Amino acid sequence: MSAIPLDQASRLRAMMDAPTARTVTVPRRRARVLAIASGKGGVGKTNIAVNLSLALARRGRRVVLVDADIGTANVDVLFNVQSRFDLSHVVQRKKRLDEITVKIDPGLRFVPGASGLADVTDLAPQDRIVLLDEMSRLETQCDLLLLDCGAGISQNVLAFAGAADEILVVTTPEPTALTDAYALIKVLHRAACPALYSLVVNQAESQREAHAVYERLAATAERFLGLRISAAGQVLRDPCVPLAVRQRAPFFRQYPRCPASTCVAALAERVDRRDPDASDPRGFFDRLLTFFN
Repeated sequence: MSAIPLDQASRLRAMMDAPTARTVTVPRRRARVLAIASGKGGVGKTNIAVNLSLALARRGRRVVLVDADIGTANVDVLFNVQSRFDLSHVVQRKKRLDEITVKIDPGLRFVPGASGLADVTDLAPQDRIVLLDEMSRLETQCDLLLLDCGAGISQNVLAFAGAADEILVVTTPEPTALTDAYALIKVLHRAACPALYSLVVNQAESQREAHAVYERLAATAERFLGLRISAAGQVLRDPCVPLAVRQRAPFFRQYPRCPASTCVAALAERVDRRDPDASDPRGFFDRLLTFFN
C-alpha cells in the first residue's frame, strides 16, 4: 500500500498560504471539465453522466468520469464495478488517485467516489489539499474530465461546478424538477460561476416537449438573471433505461440502438464539438483553490 508523500501536502499547503503562488502552471494542454449537476435527485443525472462518458469515449476521446457526489457516491453501481478503494483512501493518504482509478472501456476511466465521506468543505485543510492536488493530476491525463456532482445545492456542488468549464444541468419536464434546476442555476450564477450553462431534458416524451421545457427555463434565466443557457439536448423516455439500471449496466452499452442511446450519442457529439473557452487560462485545480480560499 503506497502512502502519499508528506512533502506533497506541505507543498500544497505552501501554495495556499502564499498569495503569489496560487496559480499552478500546467505544462501540457489541460482537459475540458464538464460538471453534471441537477437541482434535485431522481432526475437521472448519474445515468446521464455514465452514458455520456461512454459515448464520448466511443468517439475517440480520453475521458475520466469522477464520482464527485461526495457522501452518496453510486456511479459504480451503474458501471457494475466493485472497487476496493475510493476517494476516502486518497484523503487518508493510503492510495494515490491513479491507484483507485478503474478502467471501464478503452478511453474511459472512472474515479470512485466515497460514500459516507464528509463534505469537502468539512475536511481538515490538509486532507482537502491532498484530495485536490491528486485530482489536479487528471487535467493532463485526459481530453474530457466529467464530474458527476451531487444533487441539489451544496458546498460541494458550488465548488466542483463552479470550477468547471461547463455545467450540464439535468432536469425532467416535471414542474418541481424544473423549479429546482432554475434554483441551482441561480445560486451558481450569484456565486459568480464563470462556466457555460447547458440544459439536458431527461425523460422527455418527445423532442417538442423537451424544447418547450428548455425554452421556458432559458427565458426565465435570461429575464431574471441576464444569463444565457444553451440547449444541450434531450434524452427521451425509454423503457430500456430502467431495464438497464436493474441489470446494473449503462443503457448506451446494453441497448446501443434504443432511443435513449441515440439521444446520448447526439448529446456527446454536441459536447465534443464545442470549443473550449480560452478566456480563463487557469486550470480546474486553480479555480478550486480560489473557491476554498
